[in-house]
Amino acid sequence: MRRQLSSALLAAAIAGAVAVPRLAAQSAPVQAAAERVAFPLSVAVTYDATLANSITSQSFWMNGGRVQVCGDFYRGLGVVADIAGMNASNIHSTGISLDMVTATFGPRYTWSRAHSRTSIYGQGLLGVANGFNGLFPEPGAAASATYTMALQVGGGVEVALTPRIALRAFQADWLRTQFPNSTTLVQNSLHLGAGFVFRFR
Repeated sequence: MRRQLSSALLAAAIAGAVAVPRLAAQSAPVQAAAERVAFPLSVAVTYDATLANSITSQSFWMNGGRVQVCGDFYRGLGVVADIAGMNASNIHSTGISLDMVTATFGPRYTWSRAHSRTSIYGQGLLGVANGFNGLFPEPGAAASATYTMALQVGGGVEVALTPRIALRAFQADWLRTQFPNSTTLVQNSLHLGAGFVFRFR
């Protein structure tokens, strides 16, 4: 009886040893596939201040905010969609105001050390800028609204507060637009901002 019980236990152990690797091998591709399609997604909401220039050597501040949606798809590499809105009133006491909305898209790279709550990112975005409720001098006329290309390059620092929420402690971007301005037709602006990031999977 004891021999039969020992033989049964030995047979069960051998069968289990053979079955476990087979099950692991079958589940590994499924797990790997799940990891490949689980793209982390983050949404950032920030307050922004922009040092803009209307013409050469004449700068002014604009205030507003932005929303960024970023998908991280491979080892810190991701893509970003950025929408920002800015406003300035009574520029240089001229009574002229300006509203501006930019919509840009492009790649981002995020770097962080293992087990660190702090991450650093850099990005380069391209899109359009819409200026309105302002004054845009053009040959023979002046428009109150216009569109132009927008190029945005910069980066920032984020600190994780929880697995789902991070503080965007600092961000800085150079923004280049080409609104009509009666001189260079080029504006180089500095975006500064801070806010919160919400992470999803």
